[in-house]
Amino acid sequence: MDRARNSGNQACLEVLSHPVIDAKLAVLRDRNTLPRDFRRTLGETAALMSAAVFRHIKVVDTKTQTPMETMTASRIAQPAPCIVSILRAGNGLANALSDILPEAAVGHVGVQRDARTHAPSFYYEKLPSELDKRQIIITDPMLATGGSAIMVADRLKLHGARDILLCCLVAAPEGVKAFSDRHADIPIIAAALDRELDENCYILPGLGDAGDRFYDTL
Repeated sequence: MDRARNSGNQACLEVLSHPVIDAKLAVLRDRNTLPRDFRRTLGETAALMSAAVFRHIKVVDTKTQTPMETMTASRIAQPAPCIVSILRAGNGLANALSDILPEAAVGHVGVQRDARTHAPSFYYEKLPSELDKRQIIITDPMLATGGSAIMVADRLKLHGARDILLCCLVAAPEGVKAFSDRHADIPIIAAALDRELDENCYILPGLGDAGDRFYDTL
């Protein structure tokens, strides 16, 4: 896996280098991939990414009795981490990560983008307690302008969250810069760093609107 650290006040961006992730991304990028296959492949990709995402999770040593002897083993620190999905598209990543770490709480923040200005606007929030004590994983498949992720990170910090990570499938350089300029303390883990944004703030080459393709609402 490749790790790139930006200089100055830039956050740590980790772009995963994995042949199976790359193959899964090719399916997600293909305009002819059916929604059912898109949903399945997105979940499979998130599962592959989970090793890098969960590498950041804190554990505590505890005594465990095996069938043979007593040993020191690692268990997830409490309160358990929280996965925060940016609605709607973040659900695909959040669900897959939650399947692997079911003890994690799951929160949702609704953000929608204005079609004309491309600016994000908040419309919904449901979060667990003790955010100030939990590790937080934000899920959003597309880090385009960075506006939605910035808004969600802002809100989480207002609730006291301090240990946050952002997980996305595809990122644009513009979004990485905007997000890390605002939240240099939050690492970003992405499956791919694409070339640029187009005039409508879609990622190129990208994979289109992840939410519409996931929910078949094109």
